[in-house]
Amino acid sequence: MGAFMDRDFLLNTEAAKKLYHEAADGMPIIDYHCHLSPKEIWEDIRYENITQVWLGGDHYKWRLMRSAGVPEKYVTGNAPDREKFEKYAEVLGKAVGNPLHHWSHLELRRFFGYEGILNRETAGEVWDLANAKLQEEGYSARGLIIRSNVKIICTTDDPVDSLEWHEKLAADKSFPVTVLPAWRPDKAMNLEKPDYPEYIARLEKTAGMKVNSFADLKKALHVRLDFFADHGCKLSDHGLNYVMFAPAAEDEIEAIFAERMNGILPDAEKEAKFKYAFMAAMAAEYSERNWVMQLHYGCRRDNNPVTFRAMGPDTGFDCVDNSAPSGQTAAFLGALEEAGSLPKTILYSLNTNDNAAIDTILGCFQNDTAIGRIQHGSAWWFNDHFDGMVEQMKSLASLGYLAGFVGMLTDSRSFLSYPRHEYFRRILCRILGEWVEEGFYPEDYDTLKEIVADISYNNAKRYFSFEEKKI
Repeated sequence: MGAFMDRDFLLNTEAAKKLYHEAADGMPIIDYHCHLSPKEIWEDIRYENITQVWLGGDHYKWRLMRSAGVPEKYVTGNAPDREKFEKYAEVLGKAVGNPLHHWSHLELRRFFGYEGILNRETAGEVWDLANAKLQEEGYSARGLIIRSNVKIICTTDDPVDSLEWHEKLAADKSFPVTVLPAWRPDKAMNLEKPDYPEYIARLEKTAGMKVNSFADLKKALHVRLDFFADHGCKLSDHGLNYVMFAPAAEDEIEAIFAERMNGILPDAEKEAKFKYAFMAAMAAEYSERNWVMQLHYGCRRDNNPVTFRAMGPDTGFDCVDNSAPSGQTAAFLGALEEAGSLPKTILYSLNTNDNAAIDTILGCFQNDTAIGRIQHGSAWWFNDHFDGMVEQMKSLASLGYLAGFVGMLTDSRSFLSYPRHEYFRRILCRILGEWVEEGFYPEDYDTLKEIVADISYNNAKRYFSFEEKKI
């Protein structure tokens, strides 16, 4: 029986242990998709206690606590921080099989040196230990990033963002981490939202021009794309219900936009046509700039209307959707390829049933412009647990080229989330180690170590054309 979370945690073969300890452990981190606040990084914020850094904004933990019947006042309510932590500790102690049990204990070990098990009985000692550590040098936002050996971070930023904090971070030679913006134009696309005209007014002000048509919208976004490029942006990100293919004439798209700006909400057909035109225009911009396009889909958001009215979005009431038609995804990419405007693209679906579809679509659009020009993104959100990561990597290996995979990201709002990269790397080495032990792949450790190091760090650096900050 193996000890819980020892040095060889998840490494179930000698080959896996060799690969992890000699090739993965100690590799730097590129977090190319996260939701960290650049303002908080610039201000180098500190936390009074572990509840603030651990439970604030973390809807993974909130969902777990609600599932265990914890009253909302201990989740997002006004209960004292210590009581919130104690409730989480009590729930975590019984969270068998949930990735939060692994993530939380990895974070306690890597950041706070706590080798025990967090549960109801140990909550007090962990509270005291972690809070004392948080007051030490090196436990501010920047300190936690540096402690995690992070080299490059890409935040998630709206076209109307000023990027002032990115400017300041880029000019700060005392902080050895590159922090770049990532373009997230969902609000400019989602014309079905009730506040869409108000958003367009904000875009007009930021771009310095009137937006009276879809053509104007594309021009305004072009202005902002230039601004983002001037601040080092190299990738975009889109949150979609599914990847749409709904071609329409330009005058029809203009009519749909005009109707919306006059207060008429689109039906589903018009919405799909507009969003396809929007995405095609954005993809052409990315291709011209050699940016990477990330497409996140397969999520149905804000399912509980009562909690949405009370708390708003991103509070833990989303679910996996199963309505992503692979034919439209393939047709979308095919249309971009035919137009000469298909950028490097990463596809992520929340539905694991889409793995094979994604991995076979990839093979239709690969070429020699990049290793893995079209990528299957790492197991995302509800799937970034042991089984989800294994399924995604085995599917990619079976139907594509695992060695070219750009690897893990945190997709997190927490400065303590970086051990998720370690979790991913251990699972990667476990998979490869099992294949070696079973005679499925030769015992060629030189090649295997190169694969592990590339997936851990090197592939992402090459794929996105990142450069580490020079101090």
